[in-house]
Amino acid sequence: MKIREFKALRPAWLLAAAVLGLGLGLALDAWLQLTTPLRLAQGDTVELEAGQRLSSLLRQLGERGVFTSARQPGYLLAYARLHGEAAALKAGEYAVEPGLTPLGLLHTLTSGKTVLHELRLVEGWRFAQAWRAIQADPNVAHTLTTADNAAIVQSAGRPGSDPEGMFFPDTYRFPKHTSDMVLLRQARAEMDRVLAAEWAGRAPGLPYAGPAQALIMASLVEKESALPAERPIIAGVFLRRLQLGMRLQTDPSVIYGLGEAYDGSLHSDDLRLDTPYNTYTRAGLPPTPICLPGREAIHAALHPDAGKSLYFVAKGDGSHQFSDTLDAHNAAVMQYQIKPHQHRD
Repeated sequence: MKIREFKALRPAWLLAAAVLGLGLGLALDAWLQLTTPLRLAQGDTVELEAGQRLSSLLRQLGERGVFTSARQPGYLLAYARLHGEAAALKAGEYAVEPGLTPLGLLHTLTSGKTVLHELRLVEGWRFAQAWRAIQADPNVAHTLTTADNAAIVQSAGRPGSDPEGMFFPDTYRFPKHTSDMVLLRQARAEMDRVLAAEWAGRAPGLPYAGPAQALIMASLVEKESALPAERPIIAGVFLRRLQLGMRLQTDPSVIYGLGEAYDGSLHSDDLRLDTPYNTYTRAGLPPTPICLPGREAIHAALHPDAGKSLYFVAKGDGSHQFSDTLDAHNAAVMQYQIKPHQHRD
């Protein structure tokens, strides 16, 4: 090549070299920015709403001071679009921890591994208590805020039923904005599953007409027992009383029947007030469960103790004294209920 021709090409070569150098410098800067940790002093969450664009979320994060430079969000948006990940985002709430880079954030937002919140429905709660807990949870989408019990059981897939005892007490883990209806259906399905499994493995010769009666018995056992070891013993007492035609005479059922009239103490007049749940005035099981029984109580109702006890009385320490005869029971009542009160007076 002649010197004159080389000189003519030199400007184009220099321009190409400059463009290449600029591109390499830009790529290096982009890589450094995308792999530099975000400004996160502690664990936090990032929520991508349904239908929200990545550019909108990045603006929100910028306002929160998450980015270490003004270039990070622009590079991240360009990277996401170039690699098709901007269209692969999954709505939800995500956990972010110190050390997370912009690229790590993008991979998190496309993973679908959202934060799971916990809601505890406690064994022995009435349905009203469980419903208040669901309605009070800020992470639940409340769609049934004005619903009555009929509408609630309709949403749970059991129209015309009583909600008491329908929902299994457990810890439920769910992503933010899960609806109350979804949680109810999940808890109802879990109760159905547990009750069906326990019913299939029940002891022979039980007098229940079906699983629904076993669930009622389980609710009585749940409310009467604080100690797991006593649950089958209490179930045995109740079943023997039923088989002998004796009334169950269980206070928690009477209290349930009193509803809002219960003032925190059970009086002698309360025991004489006839309601469908007063097991002092009516024989047999109450018409519905009186609480949300747990699996141990259901198991006890279907595997009752084979002893001879017909009575029990609280000893004041969470346990009970069980008796085979009325005389022995009266003596236990005197020892554990009457005398302690006399001493306090």
